[in-house]
Amino acid sequence: MNGFERRTQENKKRVLKAAFELMNVSEDGNVTVDEIAKHSKVGKTTIFNYFGSKDNLVREVYKFFLSEAFSTAKEILDENKSFEDTLTELTQNKIRNLSKINDTFYKRMMEYITEKGDDGLSLMMRTYAQDNYSIMLDFFHRGRKEGKIDLKYSDEFLLLFFHALVEGLSHPDIYEKAINYIEEWSEVVIKGIAPNK
Repeated sequence: MNGFERRTQENKKRVLKAAFELMNVSEDGNVTVDEIAKHSKVGKTTIFNYFGSKDNLVREVYKFFLSEAFSTAKEILDENKSFEDTLTELTQNKIRNLSKINDTFYKRMMEYITEKGDDGLSLMMRTYAQDNYSIMLDFFHRGRKEGKIDLKYSDEFLLLFFHALVEGLSHPDIYEKAINYIEEWSEVVIKGIAPNK
């Protein structure tokens, strides 16, 4: 990457961070490109050259937030701790990420990432399928090896199960309430609802 390309990437990242910060503190979520330009110290015309439109910029902010969360989750998985420790850290990571954002930002982001495409799948599930397939399989294999996931459950079933959970969470009546139960949700997914024996 040459100097110009590096500066372009740095500027784009500054714009995304500035837009995220402003959108996250805004009561109604509405932020102008002028405000973003001022906060990022990147010209308004340059912002439009990078992102094309304000709508595209907003979409990129959501993708940026999710990408940062995904990167942190991947780092946790790469530490190769026990299955339960990894699940606990992933849950804590989710809670930390959710605590960084206000309700308005969260609801708007969920509306975006759960919007259905022409194929009937949400944008989130497309990303999930592309980016997370091998990571989830590695996590399941670790769980099986440690005796935390029953061997009778195939990879196909487990991926389908998690796919159904995420698709179910994509309904506004669910995701608006589920944010308060991230820890319990993760625990029930792994341990079930039966009491410990």
